[in-house]
Amino acid sequence: MSLPIVAIIGRPNVGKSTFVNRLAGVQTAIVHDEPGVTRDRTYLPAYWCDREFTVVDTGGLIFNDDTEFLPMIRQQAMAALADASAAILVVDGKYGMTPSDEEIAEWLRVQKVPVMVAVNKCESPDQGLVQAAEFWSLGLGEPFPISAIHGNGTGELLDKLISHLPANVDASDTDEIKVAIIGRPNVGKSSLLNAFVGEERAIVSPISGTTRDAIDTHIERNGQKYRIIDTAGIRRKKHIEYGTEFFSINRAFKAIRRSDVVLMVIDALDGVTDQDQKLAGRIIEDGRACIIVVNKWDAVEKDSHTIYEYEKDLQERLHFTEWADVIFTSALTGQRVEKILELVMTAAEEHKRRVSTSVINEVLEEALRWHSPPVSRSGKQGKIYYGTQVTTAPPTIALFVNESKRFNDNYRRYIERQFRQQLGFKGTPIRLLWRSKAVRDRDVDGVNGNRATRV
Repeated sequence: MSLPIVAIIGRPNVGKSTFVNRLAGVQTAIVHDEPGVTRDRTYLPAYWCDREFTVVDTGGLIFNDDTEFLPMIRQQAMAALADASAAILVVDGKYGMTPSDEEIAEWLRVQKVPVMVAVNKCESPDQGLVQAAEFWSLGLGEPFPISAIHGNGTGELLDKLISHLPANVDASDTDEIKVAIIGRPNVGKSSLLNAFVGEERAIVSPISGTTRDAIDTHIERNGQKYRIIDTAGIRRKKHIEYGTEFFSINRAFKAIRRSDVVLMVIDALDGVTDQDQKLAGRIIEDGRACIIVVNKWDAVEKDSHTIYEYEKDLQERLHFTEWADVIFTSALTGQRVEKILELVMTAAEEHKRRVSTSVINEVLEEALRWHSPPVSRSGKQGKIYYGTQVTTAPPTIALFVNESKRFNDNYRRYIERQFRQQLGFKGTPIRLLWRSKAVRDRDVDGVNGNRATRV
């Protein structure tokens, strides 16, 4: 990644995620009044004056405690700091200095990056300097009183920060492919991310709900840049209570919308569930390209028929995503993981592909020759005048017809199949818009039920 990285460090519930949202200028990191909401490290773009950089939100650090996720959170914070050009230690000015703050400061003093101290929750300008004064004793230089909620004092801190960052960085990422990893809890999404990166980028645990924020990671393969977005596991709606999980799942749905390609991860041991079907429907609804990743394939007892039986079940349960490539992988062993990115590149290209109007109408003419539009009970036949692609991502084709209601679902599916057979569009949904002509223009020219007018 080309932008300099700034790691945000601190103990739980000092306002790190609120501060990150302030720097990034958006409400992206999950903020909730509960310790341990942030667990992995979350990268977000930020800027100050004419300088761009990336802030990394990390989990709350607690030393000398190895319960639940705390050792893994420490590992993530250390990894963030290893990549950073600078760090900001966030402390709670309202609560005052704690032994945990002193332990973290002692650890930061031996690191090889410049560290600034942000004394958060100093909403009063008059009291802020008083609240910040005791943090001089951390030995990390001047403490800056700030309010992450209101923005007070952040300007002075950022002026100091950018003096430590490298200048003239080329941050062009316009050619990157955005890939969201989506699935139910514990299907191996974070393991898949780690397999792509080659390190423990995300915390992996058998405990459901380990990943909470949508985590962006940048990788590059053969000159192609990818933004991999790991997301929280999505459970059935009736099991979700308002709170951290609610916000996590909303982040996952937003990740689908901002991606080019979605990796829908299915647990090979569980097979396709009702929830997987709903997630596939959500991907199609949002118009995203998709790869079906059947993970944990190494754990399946196999014979010569296993893969064919599994593919048959996939086709039956996910028949509405028959255009998506399916790959059987193991994130744990790395089996076929790199092959996924090859499929992603193809799907991304198809997702943005544009076909000329003349080619679309050649396909229509051939389709109409083999199968004429249906005739209604009143004896009126549907007519297709011509078609043209109106947009990409996903490819969307407008079909101009006499009356759209004369084309039943079976015939509409037939036309879509013809487009796929003749034009490909592998890995991406396509949308057909059936546009009725005005009454005065009907039956004047165009297709007589057997031919399509060429444009």
